[in-house]
Amino acid sequence: MPAFARYIGIDYSGAQTPRDSLKGLRVYLAEGDAVPAEVPPPPSPRKYWTRKGIAEWLVERLAEDIPTLVGIDHGFSFPLRYFEVHHLPPDWHAFLDDFQRHWPTDGDHVYVDFVRDGAVGNGADRMGNSRWRRLTEEGAGSAKSVFHFDVQGSVAKSTHSGIPWLRYIRDQVDKRVHFWPFDGWDIPAGYSAIAEAYPALWSRNFAVEDRTPDQHDAFSIAAWLSRADRNGRLAACLNPDLTPPERTVAQVEGWILGVPGLIRTADKDTGSGTSAACNGNLFRLH
Repeated sequence: MPAFARYIGIDYSGAQTPRDSLKGLRVYLAEGDAVPAEVPPPPSPRKYWTRKGIAEWLVERLAEDIPTLVGIDHGFSFPLRYFEVHHLPPDWHAFLDDFQRHWPTDGDHVYVDFVRDGAVGNGADRMGNSRWRRLTEEGAGSAKSVFHFDVQGSVAKSTHSGIPWLRYIRDQVDKRVHFWPFDGWDIPAGYSAIAEAYPALWSRNFAVEDRTPDQHDAFSIAAWLSRADRNGRLAACLNPDLTPPERTVAQVEGWILGVPGLIRTADKDTGSGTSAACNGNLFRLH
């Protein structure tokens, strides 16, 4: 039986300010086993979503009594090395508050580059190194560091602009919303959940049809979440093959849903374990 009744895929963008209408911000929603459909922004002069608008819309959806799984395409946390260098406790919720104080990229008129350049906030005291990678990025292989700015396919800007909005959502919703895996690897029955997604793991499994790349990424997230839940694969993906110490680190750094883990990835054993059930190459969903 599926754990969720609704699935939301969000392709993210860290361009401009939280109030700017951005073509790269796309939202798709699937109810049950229905094909995901694009969700337009609320009626306004703006043609596309804003980051602020998406966060407010998610708070409304998550307040509804409908178990919903949300996948968002940006990093939810930073490598453990960041916590060590800046002498921060290994606690994700404390990290959200500390990061927003230094990188207030949820401010109405704040660009990520304003903080990088020192015009707003205090980003200089909370910088990272592009050589630092999370365990999940190592497991995914092609995923770039959350600190790798100014390169094609960079997730750094979307991560630095999106993390304060995770904090906003956390502060607005009740305790029946589970931030995976920070609140635990197991999502309680009947809860909604928010997870980090990496559409490159799944987008080739679905025909592009007439969608733009941004639309297809959001569509692929929602479609994969829906089908994985209904065919039983999601449970395996929520419990990746990690040693106990790796699990402890990943609950600080976060984990990309769908990355099978490091144990079997390292030895290429995809026999009968969790990795086999959640291996992207084996997970064709036509």
